[in-house]
Amino acid sequence: MADLEALAAQIRAVLEKEVSANLRGKAADPKAHVWGGRRPAAVYPEALEWLALAAKRGWTAPTWPKEYGGAAWTREEAKVLEGEIARLDLPPPLVGFGLTMIGPTLLQFGSEALKREHLPRITRGEIRWCQGYSEPNAGSDLASLQTTAVRDGDEYVVNGQKIWTSYGDLSDWMFMLVRTDPAAKKKQVGITFLLVDLATRGVEVRPIRLISGASPFCETFFADVRVPVVNVVGEVNAGWTVAKALLGHERSMIASVMGSGGRRDVPGAWDLASNRLAALAREQGAADDPLLRDRIAQLSMDELCFQLTVQRAADGAAAGQRPGPESSMFKLYGTELNQRRQELMLAIRGPQALGWEGAGFSADDLQQARDWLRSRGNSIEGGTSEVQLNVIAKQVLGLPD
Repeated sequence: MADLEALAAQIRAVLEKEVSANLRGKAADPKAHVWGGRRPAAVYPEALEWLALAAKRGWTAPTWPKEYGGAAWTREEAKVLEGEIARLDLPPPLVGFGLTMIGPTLLQFGSEALKREHLPRITRGEIRWCQGYSEPNAGSDLASLQTTAVRDGDEYVVNGQKIWTSYGDLSDWMFMLVRTDPAAKKKQVGITFLLVDLATRGVEVRPIRLISGASPFCETFFADVRVPVVNVVGEVNAGWTVAKALLGHERSMIASVMGSGGRRDVPGAWDLASNRLAALAREQGAADDPLLRDRIAQLSMDELCFQLTVQRAADGAAAGQRPGPESSMFKLYGTELNQRRQELMLAIRGPQALGWEGAGFSADDLQQARDWLRSRGNSIEGGTSEVQLNVIAKQVLGLPD
């Protein structure tokens, strides 16, 4: 404990002295979140300085080994860093699928060459990643994917299409699933996990406009795209094992964000989204409604229980446990929490939450309408709720088919 307190004091001194005070209070501000990559989005200059400082110290991925850009810290030490960042309400120094999805997967399955090539660049925010799993005819039934990779010497020639590629138009590399053995009797066999540079000739990315008015998703086309064989993660034709491990990281990440309302906790007190809903209800004069108060109180208890459960799983991961089928429980429940949260927000705001544009609505009102619409997709992305229930029934509860 004394060592952790000393570490906290050291981190606190660095944050207070070297990280711009202009970033304090901006933990939830999108312009303070650096995704990195060769085509970085516009962010505050102070956020880029914060990334450079953190990357130099291994703080963007503190539990990763030093040779891959981390700090080789224990989970307990990393939690001290998270706590000090949260105390000042600073944004994380770096966000993205490199840290939360492909990075942990490479640590588990990647060759030493792939680790050394990609992990340090991830921690420095030099490369932005996207995921190439779903296809027009292979969503929930992902194993039915048809994008092919045919070997030609030291390269694979990739042809096919991926869909719902989150931020594909802003990304540099894709981790994807391809079919390398079409003759395999079992559809899960013959799939390979491949890393692809999206700057390669033959790749085309098209944004998809959503009902919320945003376009974070894309469809990606591959026409005779040549990819080095050395970019295979794990074994050829055994990519399904790698894919399932990555899905565990993805679902845990989605669940954590949805379950917390996209906010982190401050040491000593949970920053629950329901607390902000209660404050909004008081501002809107809706706090006298006993049914509404009951819904907020129930959401608060559920959020706290969920966050504690996710934290327990994170502690297990720090002890060397890999994400398992319980990540489906997290994803399912996190989805439900976020949709309930958005429904409550609508109930509190009333008619003001129905605005789409024009005078008479605040920026928060207009954003709320889009957030509610966006939340409808939570039960589909990252694996539909129906698929998660099947996984829970079979692999967690052991129920028969």
